[in-house]
Amino acid sequence: MVQRVATVAFEGIEARAVDVQVQVAPGLPAFNVVGLPDKAVSEARERVRAALVASGLALPARRITVNLAPADLPKEGSHYDLPIALGLMAAIGAIPADALSGFTVLGELGLDGSIAAVAGVLPAAIGANARGEGLICPGACGAEAAWASPEMEIVAAASLIQLANHFRGTQVLARPQPKVREASDALVDLKDIKGQESAKRALEVAAAGGHNLLMVGPPGAGKSMLAARLPTILPPLTPAELLEVSMIASVAGEIEGGALTDRRPFRAPHHSASMPALVGGGLRARPGEVSLAHHGVLFLDELPEFQPQVLDSLRQPLEIGEVAIARANHRVTYPARFMLVGAMNPCRCGRASEPGFACKRGANARCAADYQGRLSGPLIDRIDLHIEVPAVTAADLILPPPTEGSREVATRVARARAMQAERFATLGLPQLRTNAHAHGPLLEEVSRPDANGLALLRDAADAMRLSARGYHRVLRVARTLADLDGADKVARASRRGAVLSRARRRGSPRGVKTRRPHNRRSATSSTRWLSTLVKMRSARCRVGKMFSRRLTRLMRRQIDVAVSIASASDSVAKR
Repeated sequence: MVQRVATVAFEGIEARAVDVQVQVAPGLPAFNVVGLPDKAVSEARERVRAALVASGLALPARRITVNLAPADLPKEGSHYDLPIALGLMAAIGAIPADALSGFTVLGELGLDGSIAAVAGVLPAAIGANARGEGLICPGACGAEAAWASPEMEIVAAASLIQLANHFRGTQVLARPQPKVREASDALVDLKDIKGQESAKRALEVAAAGGHNLLMVGPPGAGKSMLAARLPTILPPLTPAELLEVSMIASVAGEIEGGALTDRRPFRAPHHSASMPALVGGGLRARPGEVSLAHHGVLFLDELPEFQPQVLDSLRQPLEIGEVAIARANHRVTYPARFMLVGAMNPCRCGRASEPGFACKRGANARCAADYQGRLSGPLIDRIDLHIEVPAVTAADLILPPPTEGSREVATRVARARAMQAERFATLGLPQLRTNAHAHGPLLEEVSRPDANGLALLRDAADAMRLSARGYHRVLRVARTLADLDGADKVARASRRGAVLSRARRRGSPRGVKTRRPHNRRSATSSTRWLSTLVKMRSARCRVGKMFSRRLTRLMRRQIDVAVSIASASDSVAKR
């Protein structure tokens, strides 16, 4: 007889049904697990054997075969321990044979028979509820599973003994209740930042429209402080967004104590992060930072210090809102709709924009261009807002804290986002929530310029060499500025602000002439040659000898000319 237990295998954030088939047949004692298991699943034999012994049960001296169907689907993870153990217990009569029908089971076993928490309980619960089944899971994950449905039957136990007693009727396990993680009381606030009013305004615009933001400024200007306070002005997650974010966090094992939160995620990886750590991957194709920041903020401090290949891997997720991880035997897709916030210094030393500072590596402009050149043009083109964050002066620090904090700014951001959601719902696109998600004809419809605005956009696109993507991103920012002002139509002032937020110091615009450094080799006067010769000789440079010979020939010619003129003058005087 074959005992069947339902469990799941994870493909991204989707839970695919897996049938665990347990057979105890006569033959030489053996315990085999088949069905394309990985190392963790193969090791389940020893964990199940030890857990059953610790619970007062012993495996029969027969041939035990466990098949994980479908056999061509890779099975990864330790959550197969519990369904294999319960299937064996039902096969040997330790629990009723029909007790597991209608349940999806997952959990990891300890050697003492305890049931440890596993990742992916929430997607498994949602998948089981869609199939009309209940869920058996570890007790530590019961609160997480309870979010799937209030009518769903959930059995959350801490050990195999509790499950056996529950199915026998000697111990009834209560249904777990969903938990909400309380927000920390020590939240940061925009009031903590003195000065930087233009940067705060850019932060508000980015939060209102879901735009990407790049901050450039010297060290200590407050770029990291501004980015850390961005989540405080963002609206809470909607129920649909909360479900998506929590499913990703569950697969990654990021949910603590089974409690969910409606606060938007904020991820800030170190600049030494690899490509799999940022976009996802690895042996089990786990979600990366871009997916863990879904519907939230991905903050990359010291942006040019990241590896160029790692930064360029963000280009596709920024454009389509998801990341696809391909392997030889399977392909996994994770959602990745996030706000990218980058912070960087103008140059390696961070003082290129400081008045009167001369970089030791060369001209300030060249040092800044070399440092900022680590960022590829296509990546920069996908960032909507480019702002400069100047250094804070002592006069700003001694001022009293500002009266407007995160609460007031968050109110305006929520009002602007409500206008955007209502506009898209009216157009029959309720899945769109912010202006940053609008594309193509829809964007041109909601942000249609008038005659003056069209002329401004044409001139700006020509002067700033905007690409088609850059042009559309200017339209998105202009629409967000109008939403913050509560306007239905995009005025010229909003478009001008969007154009200015797009500008950045990477070369002079067209029509602006810059002074080039003087080329000393083109000088012909003996005074310039003499000054050059003095500098070269002071440095004991070999090139000074060449200048010395040239100066000598030049002075000899001038002396010969002077002697000739003097001789001619004397002849004229004698006559």
